[in-house]
Amino acid sequence: MPALRLEVFDTASTDDGSIRPLVEETAVEEAKVAGFEQGYTAGWDDAVAAQQGDQTRIRADLARNLQSLAFTFQDARAHVLNSIRPLVLEMTNRLLPAIAREALAPTVLEALTPLAEEMADAPVTLVLNPAVRGQVEGLLAEATGLPIVVEEEPSLPEGQVYLRLGTAEASVDLSQVTADIAAAVRAFFTLNT
Repeated sequence: MPALRLEVFDTASTDDGSIRPLVEETAVEEAKVAGFEQGYTAGWDDAVAAQQGDQTRIRADLARNLQSLAFTFQDARAHVLNSIRPLVLEMTNRLLPAIAREALAPTVLEALTPLAEEMADAPVTLVLNPAVRGQVEGLLAEATGLPIVVEEEPSLPEGQVYLRLGTAEASVDLSQVTADIAAAVRAFFTLNT
């Protein structure tokens, strides 16, 4: 049995019996290159579109995660602040006044020193609450050696002292400082709730 021969369609017979191609080889090559370019461009466009879609999805996921982290951080911060609030308020209400009482005499001495340098012979007049007289008077007499005149004023808070040396006057008001600090601490916790 003879082998099968398939008819060739890319060539044609001419009148003189020669075979010539139906399509020029350059046209075939150009068609191949054009097809490759179209396929390459389509693939590139698909890849760019997929990458843009991925980037859009990644950005959306990142934004969602950052927002979730921000809420988590705010929740944790609020929880911590609410946990320490009673402790800080109690320290402000109990320790701060005690610290101010202990610091009153040294603060008065610090305020008095520049005044005492100007007028060494004049007596220093202290206007203060009777409850702090011993503490303040003892430290000033020991530290400065200046003559001191004490005027008691029961209406003054325990943390407030007026110093007069001749015509110069100075004021030490740790009661107001303590009240301002306590108000600032309360306002901080009120603002955060």
